[in-house]
Amino acid sequence: MSVLSAQPEPLLLRHPGNPILTSRDWPYSINSVFNAGATLLADGSTLLLCRVEDRRGLSHLCAARSRNGVDGWQIDSEPTLMPSPKDYPEEIWGIEDPRITFVPELQQYVVTYTSYSRGGPGVSLALTKDFRTFERYGVIMPPDDKDTALLPRRIDGYWALIHRPMTTLGTHMWISYSPDLRHWGRHRLMLEARRGAWWDANKIGLSPPPIETSRGWLVLYHGVRHTPSGCLYRLGLALFELEKPEKCLLRGDSWIFGPEAEYERHGDVDDVVFPCGYTTNPDGDTINVYYGAADCAIALARTSVRSLLGWLDAHGSCERRQRTEL
Repeated sequence: MSVLSAQPEPLLLRHPGNPILTSRDWPYSINSVFNAGATLLADGSTLLLCRVEDRRGLSHLCAARSRNGVDGWQIDSEPTLMPSPKDYPEEIWGIEDPRITFVPELQQYVVTYTSYSRGGPGVSLALTKDFRTFERYGVIMPPDDKDTALLPRRIDGYWALIHRPMTTLGTHMWISYSPDLRHWGRHRLMLEARRGAWWDANKIGLSPPPIETSRGWLVLYHGVRHTPSGCLYRLGLALFELEKPEKCLLRGDSWIFGPEAEYERHGDVDDVVFPCGYTTNPDGDTINVYYGAADCAIALARTSVRSLLGWLDAHGSCERRQRTEL
């Protein structure tokens, strides 16, 4: 395919009412709201578990509920999940960027989130049935690690967690396995950041939880490009084998969604689109992607499983071939 091909149709369509949630909507004083995990509740309504940054600069999580997932949000009158540094010292500087996975085997929602300690960001996990009370497991991956989500079912008898450790060898996506959600091993490199001038060179990470399709786990991931004016966050797409999710089947070379609208280009952190959650419509194909915009607001974009897979078929290549081309 020529890199000079015509401008493609956008894969993710922004909602005309964006941003759908800002600090002005909050029932108590905050600095900003962004990077929300998302899920559908049993009654069909949408719940967003939002990262809320207070005026000290520390983050907590707060739930917002909507019948249609677009407006009429009912926001908890006080924080839903606060840092608890007395019991969990790793949360001393806040909790951030939740991802939500409903696990049928447990009949509970698993929330993974970043806990910010003196040693840096780590991965923590909590279980909930109602987003009112939580069973906290504490840190399951030590610093520096973040951008994590649990797969909704066991793989070969083990739970699987995607995460992004930061090491001297690079900032790549990994997957690890556990018999009990507490003890993790069998760590495998899942997707490498590319090198050089690529849009996703040097630093990548999982965005929302993977989408299970008949062809594999469909993954939206973010790539960070360092520019003279700061970092630029954009989204890419990859597909992984269902029963061996560390195996990449297809990976797109180009990014598919980046900051273009004013609310994405300018804010507390300019030029950021950062999804942490999605919901699926009853048709089983339409995907509602909820994303943080410039670390100041929550916005919504829609796409479909069919169009994402079709784009990968047209523009993706296998990971093995890509590695030889780096």
